[in-house]
Amino acid sequence: MGAPVIEYVIPGNIDTRVLDRGAQILQSGGLVALPTDTSWSLCCSLKSRTGLKKLRHLSGERDERHFTLLCQDISQFGEFCHLDNTRFRVIKRLTPGPYVFILKTLGGTEKSLGLRRRELGVRIPAHSIPLELIKTLEAPLYSVTAKRKMTSSLKDTEDTIDDDFNKEEFPPIQEDELFEGGWEMEDIRDLDLILDGGEERPLIFSTVLDMSADEIVLLRRGAGIWPA
Repeated sequence: MGAPVIEYVIPGNIDTRVLDRGAQILQSGGLVALPTDTSWSLCCSLKSRTGLKKLRHLSGERDERHFTLLCQDISQFGEFCHLDNTRFRVIKRLTPGPYVFILKTLGGTEKSLGLRRRELGVRIPAHSIPLELIKTLEAPLYSVTAKRKMTSSLKDTEDTIDDDFNKEEFPPIQEDELFEGGWEMEDIRDLDLILDGGEERPLIFSTVLDMSADEIVLLRRGAGIWPA
């Protein structure tokens, strides 16, 4: 398989032809790398089972808290997750921004996405590239943080993945595992397209807030301030 295509775009004025191409790749089960307001993410279409399978295999993660549903607005959260007035107000105040919110899924969501937990991480990044791609695709993106280990010639990861899905800790991502430039991801297998805004991304990650129970719990401290 050849190297992914790198498309350099202007975040405030993205060529619609590039967005259309990205959407077509996602609809066909492909993977796209793009910047967020923190680090780089690898994405697939939420509607593509082929893309979901590729992304999970590439990441080597089984705990769904490592994956995030990138949405255009809060209304898209409500299609997949329980969202009451209290949670809505908190999320509205913090979005768009570098926060992932763990919410309880609606009935049927875990089955349709093949989830092993009844929670799902959702996010509205403060970056025009993912937001415009979601708008063009007309569907959220299922994503995972791009890590340097993904460029290795990995064997089947199923023998080494931890199956304990009930543990509460959420380990932080080491900064040296993150990418700065889009060109650094050219060796990631199964990656079809890199959308590069021309700026290096900071070696930071998002703040993860568990809102699946009565109290909001900080699972990982990142770029987003909490309490905010």
